[in-house]
Amino acid sequence: MNSKADILLVEDDQNLGFVIQDALKRKGYTVHLCRDGKEGLKYFNEHVYDLCVLDVMLPQKDGFSLAEDIRLVNAQVPIVFLTAKSQTEDRIAGFKAGGDDYLTKPFSHEELVLRIEAILRRTKGTMEDPRSREVFQIGSYTFDHRNLALKHPDEERKLTKKEADVLRLLCMHRDQVLPRELVLNMVWGDDTYFLGRSLDVFISRLRKYLKLDPTVQIMNVHGVGFKFQVG
Repeated sequence: MNSKADILLVEDDQNLGFVIQDALKRKGYTVHLCRDGKEGLKYFNEHVYDLCVLDVMLPQKDGFSLAEDIRLVNAQVPIVFLTAKSQTEDRIAGFKAGGDDYLTKPFSHEELVLRIEAILRRTKGTMEDPRSREVFQIGSYTFDHRNLALKHPDEERKLTKKEADVLRLLCMHRDQVLPRELVLNMVWGDDTYFLGRSLDVFISRLRKYLKLDPTVQIMNVHGVGFKFQVG
């Protein structure tokens, strides 16, 4: 089981991050280590993980906010929080943010490994990451994310990686409001004003690419994000 488990570790303490990463690797896990919340979210968008280990006090985006964004994309992936805080309200906040377990620093690395193994025994093989789906039917279009292809009976178009990533997020949140901040942080790794303008350009392009089917709509939700509807 361990050799097939991929873990996202987001920890800004460099020494602690390396120690945890090494402990997990020695147990056979593949571990991607990130230093801040925004980098962690971008990594999460680019890979499929079996479990996430998140420090709470992270720069750029705190662990609770990161967990909430991760839950918008995958409601099932297990999340373990690491924190220097032990107050009950912090533990409650962690579980409300979607956490499955909570360790207070300092903790035994062996205990962390054992808790991770216990969680994976319960969840491995029962979860399906929505992003493992690569082909989507969008009205009269077929969208193949892996091959960056958007096909219509009358034309076929090759997408850029970012165009494909944005369209996949829209497909995954079909008939739901997709927050702009989530798209920016997952695809670009930041949510600055100038990148926001770039996202608007990408949305305009996708509307143009999908115009052969009038039932397909990408609507702006003022001040929040976008809503993708078909039919």
